[in-house]
Amino acid sequence: MTSATGTATVGIVIIWLNGTHGAGKTTTSRLLQPLVPQSRIFDAEKVGEVLMDIEPALPETGNFQHWPPWRPLVAETARRVLDYVGGTLIIPMTVLIEQYWQEIAADLGRHEITVHHFVLHADETTLRHRIDDDAEMGPSAFRHDHVRPYIEAARSWLHDQAVVIDTAAKPADAVAREIAERLPRSSPDSAGA
Repeated sequence: MTSATGTATVGIVIIWLNGTHGAGKTTTSRLLQPLVPQSRIFDAEKVGEVLMDIEPALPETGNFQHWPPWRPLVAETARRVLDYVGGTLIIPMTVLIEQYWQEIAADLGRHEITVHHFVLHADETTLRHRIDDDAEMGPSAFRHDHVRPYIEAARSWLHDQAVVIDTAAKPADAVAREIAERLPRSSPDSAGA
């Protein structure tokens, strides 16, 4: 259910859209943002890009998420943005290593930031077709390389720690509406509190 204006109502929180490449995180975040009042999209990948620009370069890891500063910097950046503007941050970011997710979630929890964690799921065949057919990025070996780790994470921990939304047969706008409908609603008395 949405509010009278057709938008979801949430407090100061983070909506984390997880899942691997091709699941629809970026598209869904763009469609979700207008449905959530006072929300902004925060691309946590940009934190990794900042770290990649350090010269001389940080030790090679093959993935900026492996750099220990990335996780606390993502949490701290999100916290500072929320402290500054309030509202809700929508973070479309793949995190497939449980320890990394726990570090980020713990940092946010220490600041009493509620995180609504959603995993956008699709079967392997659908994911690989989406990666190959991506009009913006084109086929990507990097993105294909993350499909199997996603399947393993989904099986071992990820689906147990989030609300899973199957995106294989749903258009992105329907996925965004489903996420908005699953968010807690603030009471009329708490609006503006």
